[in-house]
Amino acid sequence: MAQKLTERALDNVIDEMIEVVENSKDEIFHISEEARQEHEQLVEELKETRKQVIQHIDNGDKLQQKVQYSKQRLAEVSRYFDRYSEAEIREVYEDMHEMQTRLAMLQQEEKSLRDKRDYLERRLVTLSQTIERAEGLAGKISVILTYLHDDFRQVNEMIEDAREKQEFGLRIIEAQEEERRKISREIHDGPAQMLANILLRSELVDKIFRNGDMEQAMEEIRSVRDMVRTSLYEVRRIIYDLRPMALDDLGLIPTIRKYVASISDYSGTDVEFSLIGEERRLNQKYEIAFFRLVQESIQNALKHAEASLIHVELEMGPDDLMMSVRDNGKGFNPSMKRDKSFGLIGMRERVDMLNGEMEIDTELGKGTAISIKVPLS
Repeated sequence: MAQKLTERALDNVIDEMIEVVENSKDEIFHISEEARQEHEQLVEELKETRKQVIQHIDNGDKLQQKVQYSKQRLAEVSRYFDRYSEAEIREVYEDMHEMQTRLAMLQQEEKSLRDKRDYLERRLVTLSQTIERAEGLAGKISVILTYLHDDFRQVNEMIEDAREKQEFGLRIIEAQEEERRKISREIHDGPAQMLANILLRSELVDKIFRNGDMEQAMEEIRSVRDMVRTSLYEVRRIIYDLRPMALDDLGLIPTIRKYVASISDYSGTDVEFSLIGEERRLNQKYEIAFFRLVQESIQNALKHAEASLIHVELEMGPDDLMMSVRDNGKGFNPSMKRDKSFGLIGMRERVDMLNGEMEIDTELGKGTAISIKVPLS
């Protein structure tokens, strides 16, 4: 109940965040559109202003030429003052004054147009930067919305996954303790008792030998030898279960072949192994990991799938290592979480640590196929 309330509260927080971000995105879009419209208007206004500046410059040049001519005319009238009438002199002076006034006004208008042109150019640069920043910010907000809509929705699953991993960690500790109890029990019930029996039988051999019954003594010695051989086998089996020495000495492929043959004989289940590619030694971390993956896959098939046939295939590529384990057992529903699927969780953890991929193809009544691919770095 508390977990559901927590998930619902988290969903409400996410919904509110999405609403705020979407509103912010709309506002940014409106700002961008207004800036874009103003930019388009100013571009047209700048074009017209530039035309006006060019026109004023052209008119100013023409008027300047007229002023120069008027100045020459005025100089001539001033030099030969007595040749011209008062009306002609007044007309020359008035024309000169008018043209100078028009030229000054034209120059002032040209300056105003130039200032306006410079302002429009600066304003367009500012608007372009505003539009660019708005588009960049809108893009970032789109990424945030995608994250909130998709990835952030997986937070509950991540929490559940973290809880599952925590439980898996506790299971590992329990499994370690159980393994220690199992090894202690196996040593106590197997080699330890056999060694105690060997000690008693050796004392019996000593008594029989002292009594002079050589044939009975030799029989007891042969019995002791068998017990020593059995004890040695049990010790080696326990050591092999802890860590096969063949893995260090011979490598992954021979160790898997030996393990498959041993399991097949011990369980009575038909276990097959095939290799694709050239057999070679790998880095120790890959050999250990894949041997444990094979072990766990076969043990799962034997314990849970009730399979009569298990096929292990290993492919050694130049850049990656692939493994598939298929059985003809009863399978399971992959959509339903199993309370004791810690074997599969442990396998995924191993594969993840090697940056690999693991897929499980199964359904009820149709067996199980586990595929693993790991890059060789």
